[in-house]
Amino acid sequence: MISMDNISVRFGGFTLLDGISFMVNPRDRVGLVGKNGAGKTTMLRLIAGMQQPSEGKVIISDGEVVGYLPQQMIHPEGNTVYEEAMTAFAEVLEMEKRMDFIGHELATRTDYHSQSYLDMIDELSVINENYDMQGGGSLHADVEKTLTGLGFSSSDLSRKTSEFSGGWRMRLELAKIILRRPDFILLDEPTNHLDIESIQWLEEFMASYPGGVVLISHDRAFLDNVTNRTSEISLTKLIEYKVPYSRYVILRAERRQQQTAAFQNQQKMIKETEDFIDRFRYKATKAVQVQSRIKQLDKIDRLEVDEEDKAAMHIKFPPAPRSGTIVVEAVGLTKKYGDKTILDKIDLIIERGERVAFVGRNGEGKTTLSKIIVGEIDHTGKLKQGHNVELGYFAQNQDELLDGNKTVLETIDQVAVGDIRVKIRDILGAFLFRGEDVDKKVKVLSGGERSRLSMARLLLQPYNLLVLDEPTNHLDMRSKDILKNALLAYDGTLILVSHDREFLDGLVDKVYEFKDQKIKEHLGGIYDFLHRKKISSFKELEMKAQAPVEVKAEKVTDNKQLYEKRKEYDKQIRKAKNELSRIEKKISELEESVKKADMLFAIPENLSDQKLFDKYTLEKKELDSLLSEWEVQQNEIERLNSDRI
Repeated sequence: MISMDNISVRFGGFTLLDGISFMVNPRDRVGLVGKNGAGKTTMLRLIAGMQQPSEGKVIISDGEVVGYLPQQMIHPEGNTVYEEAMTAFAEVLEMEKRMDFIGHELATRTDYHSQSYLDMIDELSVINENYDMQGGGSLHADVEKTLTGLGFSSSDLSRKTSEFSGGWRMRLELAKIILRRPDFILLDEPTNHLDIESIQWLEEFMASYPGGVVLISHDRAFLDNVTNRTSEISLTKLIEYKVPYSRYVILRAERRQQQTAAFQNQQKMIKETEDFIDRFRYKATKAVQVQSRIKQLDKIDRLEVDEEDKAAMHIKFPPAPRSGTIVVEAVGLTKKYGDKTILDKIDLIIERGERVAFVGRNGEGKTTLSKIIVGEIDHTGKLKQGHNVELGYFAQNQDELLDGNKTVLETIDQVAVGDIRVKIRDILGAFLFRGEDVDKKVKVLSGGERSRLSMARLLLQPYNLLVLDEPTNHLDMRSKDILKNALLAYDGTLILVSHDREFLDGLVDKVYEFKDQKIKEHLGGIYDFLHRKKISSFKELEMKAQAPVEVKAEKVTDNKQLYEKRKEYDKQIRKAKNELSRIEKKISELEESVKKADMLFAIPENLSDQKLFDKYTLEKKELDSLLSEWEVQQNEIERLNSDRI
């Protein structure tokens, strides 16, 4: 059990946490939420023993182990991925060495009846028992299974850790924590460097993990799938909600309404009391009552409301200039790094107004294709942008590309031209840079603030194609909401590389899955794709991969023919959807007109209006006809989608 008793944390005259009590039991799954800077990471550091409170104490039951994954850390060098993962079992490996030593001694010594010989037999028995209890027998299988689950391939295990990016090395640290099987796991933004499949694997693992978990995450779906408690830090205090995140949002809104009403009532009472004191302060006949009111004010525990700024929720991208019908087209596109093929003969068409997601395991080529589309890296095969395409690009490391010595305002000002210059402060304000914030140097900004600043730059030009590579990695919940709302209203073409299912939900209508150097198109949103894939864990994927493949005698369709066939199906589907939209719009208009006529006929004198009756009869017939057309068109779309898949 973890217990925090009346914890306070102060920095000089600033109070971050004040009088917080908090308890975590085995099997608890706690999501720690709150604004940036509220003290979430500080809470994890206090539990992990990496920071001491100003007041109060943290108590962890005797013998219980805590594993902590911070957002940023120093990664060890020199070992292979497998060797580094094995360091999680330092104690077990020491047991192995001791067992080997004792085994050698017992095999070579002949003093079978000596006390030291008998003691060694007893020691070996005890070590063997402990070794089995700590999973020594399945050690190597557990390491490989965990690393594979987190996205490492078999060939990666023998590579040096220095060959991997910070994100992959963070996964390795997560693997080490999981392998240690601590009593409590503390995770600070664990999904930032995981792809969708690895996140799902982690969710599956956490569901069956016997210990307690406390985590900070800005991934709503991850929080909902993992946590059963939500603890919010607000105004230096901690408020408990014994529900997952989505339910917490509803309860918090209700609580906030009650909090605001109580605050307003208290403010009204305080004002009335102060007015009474001011009015009768110098009247002798009221002296006792005035003193009583003054004491009453002194005793009041004044309420506070955590201010929620809604001004930033209304940002929008500039109107996108009209591009050609085809925005991006690739035929036979291939990309290699030396002997390693990343993309092999890719065929792709993205048309005006489409919203697509690139998903798949890390290293499958999502970012590579994004960079090819924006012209950052070379390739073989054909790729062209359509007529009048104006492209805006948010790179995965966009925040690192900013000049750290410039201020926030200077960063925006250097790319703003024309009339947009007068709106610079409004745009920055929409991304939560207000007042003195605009004069901060970029180098002192947090990762989330840099990402917001980079995103704000995209608002300065009217792009009709946005390519966004992991735009939400460092953004908190509120900033992600701001961005998602802006993209929902964006009227251009959108390509999103993201692992955040909640962010992608409702934002894209087509998913491209990257796997084995190829891409596969899936119509529908992200949850349609996941449902179709039926991915709940990597175990399922491995079973599918190991299942015998039925060899069919049918002739395999040539790539080019398949590509042309898919183009034709897509064209027919788009045409059918456009016709369906036209029918639905006309149905809506007729239904409204018929409804108004029904209201008019409720007035007796209108019943004899022949002209009104004829119009009403005609519209009813047309409405019936359109409803039949709608059904035919809907069936046609379903048939086309079924045939295409």
